[in-house]
Amino acid sequence: MDIADLVTFARSTKWAVEASVAADGRPQAAVIGVAVTDRLELVFDTMGDTRKAENLRRDPRVAVVLGWDDGQTLQIDGVADEPTGAELAELKKVYFARFPDGPEREGWPGIAYFRVRPRWARHSDFRGATPVIHTLELAPR
Repeated sequence: MDIADLVTFARSTKWAVEASVAADGRPQAAVIGVAVTDRLELVFDTMGDTRKAENLRRDPRVAVVLGWDDGQTLQIDGVADEPTGAELAELKKVYFARFPDGPEREGWPGIAYFRVRPRWARHSDFRGATPVIHTLELAPR
């Protein structure tokens, strides 16, 4: 299994659980809608005053789980950022293609866009008699 396979799987799902760390060290998780770039970057929007936005701005380390239906999951550990300018414009194209209602939220005061750059990924397939698990260490970008 390679990046292209993981991208294909990730694009087959629309929702994910994002986990970040609060200032006091408590774990926090939220369901997010994600779009996926060809580089396996995850893109999502949120209000800028949410716990996840505040957590990721303070500590950009993040874990995300996609899938879970039909016995397959994709776990990603990575680093989140808030792209700007031309980079954000390109990521919004990916996001809006996945979420056609995204442009409606684009005008909301305080809307924020995050990208997760994966550093580690694990795809698990529990559909057969024996689980099939692939893990990839990914170079930081």
